Amino acid sequence: MINTTRTIRLASSAGQVNGKQRYAVNSVSFVPTKSGTPLKLADYFNIGGFSPGNIPDAPTGKGIYLNTSVLQTDYRTFIEIVFENKEGIVQSWHLNGYSFWVVGMDGGKWSPASRDQYNLRDAVSRITTQVYPKSWTAIYIALDNVGMWNLRSEFWARQYLGQQLYMRVYTTSTSLRDEYPIPINALLCGNVAGRHKRPL
Repeated sequence: MINTTRTIRLASSAGQVNGKQRYAVNSVSFVPTKSGTPLKLADYFNIGGFSPGNIPDAPTGKGIYLNTSVLQTDYRTFIEIVFENKEGIVQSWHLNGYSFWVVGMDGGKWSPASRDQYNLRDAVSRITTQVYPKSWTAIYIALDNVGMWNLRSEFWARQYLGQQLYMRVYTTSTSLRDEYPIPINALLCGNVAGRHKRPL
């Protein structure tokens, strides 16, 4: 028996915002921070510009709106993500920085009873997975790597126009055991240009 601590359902959608084509996840269409500072740097130096947890854990059915979508998750937890595809095309999702296990997929609507058909014996480890039209795909992830990780559509036009988000794997620990500091020779940009980097 594998116990997950949280279930996140992510549904893609397409529509227009201010007369322009956009794509979204749980109604949120991703836009970068106004300063252009990469999210990991903004988070590391605690300068703000985004709000962790500003994307819901399940589809809301609301209209598409713009935001710097960051999913808040906790370090050393084991979570379930269900990708839901109500559209008429095959979706493809990629999680940068993590591998995960594809445990189930089927047509129709996902429900907790869908777990009865999961493959928990020899699930396939992937970094990209597909979701067929009018279907769902479920994955399990062990969050063992602190940081800010990009979860995005593999269709470049959709990704560019908002079908992506960041998953913030967070811990209050500042131990080098959990996360190395930014390398001393790393180039910083945006609102953190010129900031001090602590050596190892």
